[in-house]
Amino acid sequence: MQNNNPTKLILTLYLPVLIAYLLINSPIISYFVAWFGSLFIFYTTILSPAAIIKTDLPIHKQIMRPIFLLQLIFAGFMCVTSVFYFMDHLGYRYLTEVNYGAEFKESEQTALIASCQRMSLLAHTALVTGILLVQKNNISIKSIKTFDDDDFLIWLSIIVFGIGSLAQRFPGLSQIAIPLTIIGISCAAVLFVKGFNTKNIKYLGIGATIFILNFIHASLSGYKEPIIINIIVIACVFFPYYKKPILYLALPIAYVLLYFLPTYNNTVRQSWSGEVSAEEAQNQAFQNLSSENEEQIEDTNWGFLTRRLSEIEMFTQFVDYVPVHHSYYDWEIVENSLEGLIPRVFWSGKPNMEMVSMQRVYDAGVAHKMSSVSAKTRPVVDAYLSFGIAGIFFFMLLYGILVQHLSDKAEEIFGSYELGCVIMFNSIFQGLWRGNNFEFMFNNIFWGYVIMWFLFHLLRTIKVLKPTFD
Repeated sequence: MQNNNPTKLILTLYLPVLIAYLLINSPIISYFVAWFGSLFIFYTTILSPAAIIKTDLPIHKQIMRPIFLLQLIFAGFMCVTSVFYFMDHLGYRYLTEVNYGAEFKESEQTALIASCQRMSLLAHTALVTGILLVQKNNISIKSIKTFDDDDFLIWLSIIVFGIGSLAQRFPGLSQIAIPLTIIGISCAAVLFVKGFNTKNIKYLGIGATIFILNFIHASLSGYKEPIIINIIVIACVFFPYYKKPILYLALPIAYVLLYFLPTYNNTVRQSWSGEVSAEEAQNQAFQNLSSENEEQIEDTNWGFLTRRLSEIEMFTQFVDYVPVHHSYYDWEIVENSLEGLIPRVFWSGKPNMEMVSMQRVYDAGVAHKMSSVSAKTRPVVDAYLSFGIAGIFFFMLLYGILVQHLSDKAEEIFGSYELGCVIMFNSIFQGLWRGNNFEFMFNNIFWGYVIMWFLFHLLRTIKVLKPTFD
């Protein structure tokens, strides 16, 4: 780690927060100060000379650590994507003014959006503060591999897939089955890259087959997130070896995803009704992406950018509801989340956590009970609903501390950045990249921690890992 002063760096990160709140009476300016504040944090903590980054690996070989990947995804979605919704509010669409000649007038909604952006920036700052406070430069490695080649990744993939498949047969064990399946996919991605880089046909064939089959499955799901996650994972594991090509391809691929993916997925979702198969819906989706449907694509895409990619509109609805129409929830959401950790096999009357978490969404009028939309809250929203601005700072600081501790612990017990951070941490705790409501997030952290230690002892037992003696 560089000899930069963490206290000085952390205090510097709060300057945009302070300026944004000083400009509270000018909501448009305050919004953009808060929006650029997140870009300032990205630069200061990742690219600037003042950045405090571990020195055990070159920067491009450690991008899946929380200060890089998790921060960029979490704050990117939470803070940066809101600009589309705000520009739409100001009367712009794709940077083009829609209401020519009509003078824009600030409203209560303008102030509300700016308020949510300021709180999002505070959350971003608190998250990074937590990461920097506990980040270790020298991790005491407790395990090493018992052999030099990477064949163990093949066996690890098979083992976790097997355990995950068994867990899927039992109701209520999805919190175990899903992380194990993701570990298998991450192993495949690493094998794919190693095979490609070393011309190892065995690794290339096995890794590519598993990863591509999973990507095809994701493309038939009708959901955007699995497709985007697959692309992020493969880009990150290729990045240490092919840095420039990945950087050059990043913007074009992001543009294609943001422009075409909403229309594609909307069409694939036709298969959900059962009237057509997923494959037929996929073929129709590709046909809909032709230039003849440009207007439809742009309409669908703009709706996605303003109200699906960014969730600031939902945030404003909750801020409008609490505490004016409903007092702060205090510890209620946390208590519900702790109850959710108890397996249903030990508590037959356990409430449905999906219904519990959605109740506050219905109460705030964010979604209707008859709607098929699952508009679950995110960590920042639940933190606000619990204790307001103080809750955002406290919970997001704790969030940063937790993700960094879990990442360091994974590297420590599995003996390397690749196995510990890339495969274990970013698979088991992948749900923390973007975060979820407290009920689901607490579940992910607790049971993820159990899974991580279970796999550690399993790999020790089958002699894949052996303890160090230094």
